[in-house]
Amino acid sequence: METTTKRQALIKVINEQLELAYDDTLQEILSLLKIRKQEDEADERDFEEGLKDIVENGTLTWSEHQQKTA
Repeated sequence: METTTKRQALIKVINEQLELAYDDTLQEILSLLKIRKQEDEADERDFEEGLKDIVENGTLTWSEHQQKTA
């Protein structure tokens, strides 16, 4: 509950500042949010691919990894 209240307060402050921001600043913020979303989606894809690789190929111990890459 406390987290929700803090989040709501933060959103309120952000909205107040957004109302005062210039249009170009708003465009920059939107671009940053889009970049963040794309990065999150790429991270999720990479994670899923990693899990799939583990299922298909198993895993290596750190020692095995060092031997293969040395």
